[in-house]
Amino acid sequence: MSTDVQKKIAEDVKSHKIIMYVKGHKGMPMCGFSKRVMDIFMDLGVDFETRDVLSDPEIREGVKQFTQWPTIPQIFINGEFVGGCDIVTDLYVSGELKKMVEAAK
Repeated sequence: MSTDVQKKIAEDVKSHKIIMYVKGHKGMPMCGFSKRVMDIFMDLGVDFETRDVLSDPEIREGVKQFTQWPTIPQIFINGEFVGGCDIVTDLYVSGELKKMVEAAK
């Protein structure tokens, strides 16, 4: 994987309070797991950025290498990798995700 892709991902993660690498985008999620995490963040009423890994295979593989996490979606808050759909869902249900996103505002 090129260092340019890794730099691009690092810059995205640094530049956005909340960013998620998903299949699809805000207006049109292309998988159930991606839709689930977007719905959670919309329910929390917070703004977030998305990157569609389906439209860029280098980003899709690059983010997996960046985090050493094998699945999509991947969510970052305040520059930190949080996890995927299951972890975000658990954090949401427990109320911890709300605290995390409030700290990110």
